[in-house]
Amino acid sequence: MQHGDVALNLLAGSLIGAWWAAGHALTMPRTRLNQVIMVLLVGLAVVMLSESWLGLHDSGAPLFEGGPTRIVVGLLAGFGIGTVAALLGVAGGELLIPTIVLIYGIDIKLAGSLSLVVSLPTMIVGFARYSGSDAFAVLKAERPLFRWMVVGSILGAGMGGLLLGLVPPEILISGLGVILLISAVKTFKHAH
Repeated sequence: MQHGDVALNLLAGSLIGAWWAAGHALTMPRTRLNQVIMVLLVGLAVVMLSESWLGLHDSGAPLFEGGPTRIVVGLLAGFGIGTVAALLGVAGGELLIPTIVLIYGIDIKLAGSLSLVVSLPTMIVGFARYSGSDAFAVLKAERPLFRWMVVGSILGAGMGGLLLGLVPPEILISGLGVILLISAVKTFKHAH
């Protein structure tokens, strides 16, 4: 696979980050976990809004040429992305794509594909780590809600794919940034 080294570099850090974060989330007091999640949501919102308004994907040149520095930066970035993915229960694509573009200088479309290679194993590691917690008891108790969320996610992904060329990416990214800010406010209310 072309650019497999990029995927493996980020994946190595991401898997460690997901395992570490999921383990800490299980033992962290609920109020503290909500505070951490709130900060992460605000941070993601700021990244997304900055990306949309400032055009961070337009550079094309890697921040680091190949070598040990880029490997270490990739591992650290992967660790951070895996941590966020495990704590927020997301695949981390919104962090992976800009990371791949900025650190490695790879085209954004290819970066989207590479992010999937990193996201899926990362989510499986987080899922495996959480499987021993009471989170799955909640899923069993909330099966109807869970089923509707699955259906909604599938429909949303399908509709998003159909609308891909019709809605400018800046609007989509800005909208998601606003949704993340709203989620952060709701999390803040639960944390206090």
